[in-house]
Order: sequence, then structure tokens, then C-alpha cells
Amino acid sequence: MNNHSLAELFGVTKRFGNVVALDELDLDVRQGEMFAVLGPNGAGKTTAISLLLGLQQPDSGTARLFGQAPSSLAARRQAGVMMQEAAPAPELRVREQIDLVSSYYPDPLPVDTALEFTGIKALRDRPYGKLSGGQKRQVQFAMALCGRPRLLFLDEPTVGLDLQAREMVWATLRRVVGDGCSIVLTTHYLEEAESLADRVAVLMKGRLMANGTVDEMRALVVRKRISCRTSLDDKQVASWPDVQSVNRDPHGLLHITASNTENVVRRLLAADEDLEDLEVQRAGLAEAFTKITSEENEK
Repeated sequence: MNNHSLAELFGVTKRFGNVVALDELDLDVRQGEMFAVLGPNGAGKTTAISLLLGLQQPDSGTARLFGQAPSSLAARRQAGVMMQEAAPAPELRVREQIDLVSSYYPDPLPVDTALEFTGIKALRDRPYGKLSGGQKRQVQFAMALCGRPRLLFLDEPTVGLDLQAREMVWATLRRVVGDGCSIVLTTHYLEEAESLADRVAVLMKGRLMANGTVDEMRALVVRKRISCRTSLDDKQVASWPDVQSVNRDPHGLLHITASNTENVVRRLLAADEDLEDLEVQRAGLAEAFTKITSEENEK
């Protein structure tokens, strides 16, 4: 095991009947990072986490957690988990749920500290079964954090949360990484990965399509977006070299996707001296994700 890796998959294949969920996948989670695993539905994200946690066994290849078999109790006691599907006892109060999960760990947070840390102190005496879907997700987040894990697995943690609760989760995740915890995050929200992650892996059809920092992912997309207010004809601009696409929004702003933005901006300024509201944006993680997955679909 790499000295800086906390969890790894080596050449892992996993099948469910005729479906290949993971296809000779290599992944590693490093010390002190927020690692986002992205991919469309069915890409293998949840299966990869399940193997790292010992909830499932690979058909071939190896899964390691803290250098041990993921089923090892010593390894599991260093990990916190929030999966998409969870079924805590509905009759237990929130504080009782946290207390129960805390009892599995050698050095957990005090229950009230865990409740305060995750912003759910007001729910402490409510039965879990009486909570809304978003509140249940927040309690599951507290259950994942209460054991002071070295490594935290979060599978779509902010699905169903309102904006305020989501921002609280984001702020808490930044704090725990700052305190030395590593995090594996699967998410459908690309802006979430872009805002939080140190490193990103893109899975598709059980294979690793790309792996690197957010900036390295963005660099896969050479195109940038230009927007401006101009009297130039849309079709005329679309015919210029380096311009990939042109469209005008209902507010009259012209949006241009270009591979060589500097040349296009110079030509815009030369062609229209009354040009206004000029803005150039680099490609984001969403564009990189679209590029990676669309190229795979075209094969």
C-alpha cells in the first residue's frame, strides 16, 4: 500500500449477473484530501464505495482499507459512512441514534458536540421516524461524523437537502478536512465537487475515465465561453475561425463558445466599437465531465 493512501482498489472487477459494475478499476484515496468520485447513474460509484467498506467482495482484484481487508474491525473503526440507503430505527430519538453509533468507536465525539457540529441540535429529542427526508439526511451525516473517523465515505450526501442545509454540510466538510480527516464523496452535483474536491475521478460503465485535480479536469476542455452585447449578426460571428457555437439569449446577450478566445475577442472588438458587457469564462468541471462522458459514449 502507498504510504499516503488510506483506501485502494487494485484491478477490481465486480459483476451482478450479466452486468459489469466495475471493470478492472484502480482507485486510491490519499491522506488529507477530499476525493470526489463522479459519474452518471450506473457508473459504479456506489459499488466502489461498498467494496472499500467490505459491504461487498470483488470478483477479482483487491480492496484495501488502511492497509487491511475492508472487513477488518480495526480498519472499520477508523471510517465513517453515509450511504444513499440507510434505515436507522425509526423509534429512536436523534440523540439516541448518535449515541448508539458513537458506541462503536474508540474515541467518539460527545453526542451534543456531534449534534452542534452538524447543525441539528434542535432535532436531538425527535424520533428519527418523524423527521422529514432532508432532516434524516442531516442526522445520517452526524452519524457518519460522530466517531471522529480518519476517513469519511459520503455517498450523495446532500441529495434532498435545502440550500441552507447543503451549505452547512459543505462548511462542516471543509472543517473536518482541515482537521485532518480524508473524505470520499460521490455526488451528482458537479458544482459541489468543483467547490469542495482536491481531486476528482470520473467513472463510466465501471471504468476510470479520468483522474486528477479539478484544474487538471478543467484543462481537458480547451474551449471557453464569451458573452457580450453586440449588434453583430449571429451567423456572421458563427462563421469566424475558432468559434464552435453561437447563441443569443432572451436578454440580447450573445454567447460564444470558442477554442481560441483571444483571437475571437480581438475580432469582436475590431468589428464592433460599441461592444458592451464583454465577459470571458473558463470551462468548468461540468464542461469537462460532459466532454469525458460524451467521448466515451461515442466509442
